[in-house]
Amino acid sequence: MKNIDRVIITGGELTLEKLASVSRRGARVELTDDPKVWERFENSCAYINQIIELGEPVYGVTTGFGGMANINIPLSEAKALQNNLIRATKVGAGRLLPKSDVRAAMLMRVNSHLKGVSGIRRDLVQRLVTFLNEDVTPHVRELGSIGASGDLVPLSYITGAVIGMDRSYTVDFKGETIDSITALRRLGMERLELLPKEGLAMINGTSMMTGIAANALWDGFRLLALSLGVHALFIQGLQGADQPFHPFIHQLKPHQGQIRAARQMMWLLEDSKLCRHGLDNKRDDRRNQPIQDRYSLRCLPQYLGPIIDGFQTIARQVEVEANSANDNPLFDSEQRVSYHSGNFLGQYIGISMDQFRYYLGLLVKHLDTQIALLVAPEFSNGLPPSLVGNPQRKINMGLKILQICGNSIVPLIAHLGNPHVNLFQTHAEQFNQNINSLGFSSANLAREAVRLSHQYMAIALIFGVQAVDLRTFVDQQHYDARKSLAPATIPLYEAVHVVTNCARVHNRPFIKNDDEQSLDEYVDLLAADIAQDGLVTQAVRSLSEELILAI
Repeated sequence: MKNIDRVIITGGELTLEKLASVSRRGARVELTDDPKVWERFENSCAYINQIIELGEPVYGVTTGFGGMANINIPLSEAKALQNNLIRATKVGAGRLLPKSDVRAAMLMRVNSHLKGVSGIRRDLVQRLVTFLNEDVTPHVRELGSIGASGDLVPLSYITGAVIGMDRSYTVDFKGETIDSITALRRLGMERLELLPKEGLAMINGTSMMTGIAANALWDGFRLLALSLGVHALFIQGLQGADQPFHPFIHQLKPHQGQIRAARQMMWLLEDSKLCRHGLDNKRDDRRNQPIQDRYSLRCLPQYLGPIIDGFQTIARQVEVEANSANDNPLFDSEQRVSYHSGNFLGQYIGISMDQFRYYLGLLVKHLDTQIALLVAPEFSNGLPPSLVGNPQRKINMGLKILQICGNSIVPLIAHLGNPHVNLFQTHAEQFNQNINSLGFSSANLAREAVRLSHQYMAIALIFGVQAVDLRTFVDQQHYDARKSLAPATIPLYEAVHVVTNCARVHNRPFIKNDDEQSLDEYVDLLAADIAQDGLVTQAVRSLSEELILAI
């Protein structure tokens, strides 16, 4: 990913890349200076004022909310209605959401409002931008939204904080927890009272679930790219063939994801001395193994292709949602029309995150199948059982128990891949919200699936590096796999050594004896590096960038 240090918000044009730059890397946010954008924005505010002056019935402005929309609100209480909405909606439960997810939601809320159909003041939008640029992040609870009327509860915490409603709204202020009123004072801001429609506009939308989804998907693309790199290590460790990735095959079944997977694997295995190349089907050195590789190797493009295509479909849906106006009502100030609608329903996010979690389950299942080949002498083509690095020490168990640890994680990720959005038919608040998306909770589950996948990928990397070291010894009687690996996989191999603080030694494999390291510490270090987009993911960055650019 190119280094983005500034993101200009226009009401559109947000991408996963821009969202990640702001939410995770602190890129500066600026509001567009396009006069057309601000003309629409100001006209929307003026239209609200006209509605109030004329006393026209508009949902959430001159009426109550939801099932109470039959209650007429006196004009004298129109402002109090909005401020009470924020207070009444502060009912979240559970832990705090990650800071990056809240920042992504704030950025999307700004983007949504700049479409000029929501009827709020520039001051509110500017406050969100200031909070982002000054590294001030409201605390938001992880439970409380069914994704029907958007993310009312989570977004109310953001709104209460930026206006300084009271001291119960707290923030992360450059790493320090303080109350919102103190935060505003430090920022040189006054507390703010919401005007008609503003409370509803701030919280009635899908920005929170979409922010979580965008960050999870950003991680997902890196996991997908990393899995290709790990597969390349596994194939070299197993003395597999690159023939199944030949373009001739995939031109005859031209799914785009399948073609991309095959092309990447051909590049990753190019010039490897450990795998079999081209049309070489000789069995002389295959120790009675079949003439063709088993399905988890040979069918890799056909298996990963739908996952690649699925990720890209999900990414397009998330980016559309991130660039949408998703509150209610929406105002066409030019025609002087109020539209009562349902853009706040997060069904696209809910279903896409269900699919995303399912794809993550398929991703780790595939790797786990290949690990099973690596550790079994019957299938590994000459590698020691459980990839023991020093068979002369008879008590060594190698990676036997690490495989079991990996086995324990795969079912958890697979379980999280079960459908979620169809589980609970709600009849919330007087049967008004009588369908729901569960998009917020589906996205939260996606974050958990990503976290578990980081752990599993760390384990898979240990197997991959150990396997190519042992394969190098079988073939060439030394353990420096860099002399035999495909050049494209050497950076990943070296990154694992650097992250685990394990010096590369030519006369021993990555893991030699059981008592010389703590494998759980290796897993921790690698998983943390993956989560932070560190050395390991940088080693496959060109893969992830190509996958993202293909959206």
